[in-house]
Amino acid sequence: MTTNTILLLFLSLLIAGGLSFFQYFYKAKTKSKVNLVLAFLRFLSIFGILLLLINPIMSRKTLETIKTPLPIVVDNSSSILDLKSKETSLELYKKLVQNKELQDKFDVQSYQFDNEFQQSEEFDFKGTQTNLDEVAKSLKSIYKNTTFPTVLITDGNQTSGNDYVYSFDANNAVYPLVVGDTTTFLDLKVSQLNVNKYAFHKNKFPVEVFLNYSGNKNVTADFRISQGNSVLSKQSVSFSPSKKSIVLNVLLPADKVGLQVFKASISSNEKEKNGYNNTKNFAVEIIDQKTNIAIVSTIEHPDLGALKRAIETNAQRKVIIVKPNSISSLQDYNILILYQPTNEFKSVFENNKLAGINTFIVTGNNTDFNFLNQQQSNLVFKMSGQKEDYLAEFNSQFNLFAIDDIGFENFAPLQNAFGSVTTNGTISTLLTSKIRNIETNAPLLAFAENQGKRSAFLLGENIWKWRLQSHVDNQSFEKFDVFMDKIVQFLASNDSKKSLVVNHESFYNSGEAIEILASYFNKNYEFDEKARLTISVTNTKTKQTKNYDLLKGNNSFKVNLDGLSAGGYNFSVKELNSKTSYSGHFEILDFDIEKQFVNPDVEKLNQLATQTKGKVYLPNQVDTLIKSLLENENYKAVQKEIIDKTPLIDWVWLLVLLAITLASEWFLRKYNGML
Repeated sequence: MTTNTILLLFLSLLIAGGLSFFQYFYKAKTKSKVNLVLAFLRFLSIFGILLLLINPIMSRKTLETIKTPLPIVVDNSSSILDLKSKETSLELYKKLVQNKELQDKFDVQSYQFDNEFQQSEEFDFKGTQTNLDEVAKSLKSIYKNTTFPTVLITDGNQTSGNDYVYSFDANNAVYPLVVGDTTTFLDLKVSQLNVNKYAFHKNKFPVEVFLNYSGNKNVTADFRISQGNSVLSKQSVSFSPSKKSIVLNVLLPADKVGLQVFKASISSNEKEKNGYNNTKNFAVEIIDQKTNIAIVSTIEHPDLGALKRAIETNAQRKVIIVKPNSISSLQDYNILILYQPTNEFKSVFENNKLAGINTFIVTGNNTDFNFLNQQQSNLVFKMSGQKEDYLAEFNSQFNLFAIDDIGFENFAPLQNAFGSVTTNGTISTLLTSKIRNIETNAPLLAFAENQGKRSAFLLGENIWKWRLQSHVDNQSFEKFDVFMDKIVQFLASNDSKKSLVVNHESFYNSGEAIEILASYFNKNYEFDEKARLTISVTNTKTKQTKNYDLLKGNNSFKVNLDGLSAGGYNFSVKELNSKTSYSGHFEILDFDIEKQFVNPDVEKLNQLATQTKGKVYLPNQVDTLIKSLLENENYKAVQKEIIDKTPLIDWVWLLVLLAITLASEWFLRKYNGML
């Protein structure tokens, strides 16, 4: 409280006392006990009012010590168990968090990580993935603008996420405590296997295999690929201390239609510590028919290459680009993409009236819209010679097939002629158009289905910019290519609309997220949010059945089947109200990525420590690590002065007191006839 405030309070006492004395004693004719009580009440009222006006503030200074945070991060993945380092990890953790000197100097925080990062003081070492990149991102977010050390108790073997060496803040030292036996053991490993998900019947499909060796002597091993009891490929490979990796390319026959499971394995006469990583299962779905697609165009445009690349990411698709007068037989194709039709396309349209092939029409600045009006009746164009840019807006009510919004509203505008487009008949619109921020209510991407024939319309050129922007946003073309693949899949099939649509993969690796998506449509083919979907999953070998409910998401229902063991599964999705059902099959391949290691990745952890100006320590050096942290002068506690200002008197209670004193004074004066 300041000197001025104290003087004002003293002056208020004098004023309140003086006025009370003047009214009830100096001017009073009689000096009774009543006057004394009234003078006291008047004194309290006047002093209370002045106290409210002065509002004295009390200041209190406190000192707070802010310690440097010290996150102790423990690897909770199952590779710690496989390397027989569980007890070592727990002992190191307890020794660090229970050290009194560390607690005095640092704010010790405990975390764990596997595929996720979270605060924890208990560890079960059952994580199915190791993501050190997530540790780096989370620590940056939690301790923003703070200088702090990090202790990592880990084997350094990462199975998901970006390279963690450069993910951590270079200004904050990382001290890895390496757990696991660093002794080099002889180990043969099928480290990576690349193969397409799909292959075509009676063809051969390539398999690329990466084999690795760890050891100090020359070794000869046998590599084979088998299916059941049949060996499809076998060859001998040799390793040495100077030749520790081999890449093999094998062609396998696609003799059987359907999902085919294969096993790649490597073996030798040498004894190995870890034999699990000698084998890797993989699966390929053999398809007996290929979708041939012709992009018909009279002009050259970047859209043609973008469409071809996007469609052919699915190995089921084959795309050729031709001119209208170069097509000899439409029967050779399953889909026709007619790019910016003009009068030169007349023969293609006339021949297709007999062939009945589904079409995807793309318009643009070179399109002859009068000709297009004559050749189809789904859309009616009244266009001018002026060019216009059209932005896309996603229609969440679209229900022809399940599709997600991949960020259409952020994509560059498509260019088309300015004018009006009206629909004729039943048209399903996926994207509507906007000119700047003005909605036109006209379709930009629409689909039609008449008497078993399907058509798609994209009203604008420069879709190549969409594919490029999708890659910029997601560091991958995958989302755009899946979007295009679903359009092609719709056009490639002439099946009638289904009320229950289920999307799933033919096979999954154990440890991966196993999700099945389903969409249910009512009789008007509108997405039914009130549908009740369940799924029954049966192991084909054990006959054990599990039932789940599908949870509603954005325009679809979803179920997560994580935790199922490796094997084949039949499943059935059922809508309980209508009894509509869908049956399918998928395989879970036996593959545990956390069992692939025999040693900790000391080299990578050394790179991380060097990058962050930290240091790698072994379990028997934990005392040295503690001493280093305690002696490091860069991590000092900061003392912070906090000034807490609070009013001397709560004004609410002071108002109540004023009301009581004033009311009491009035009643006393009234009772004694002084009013």
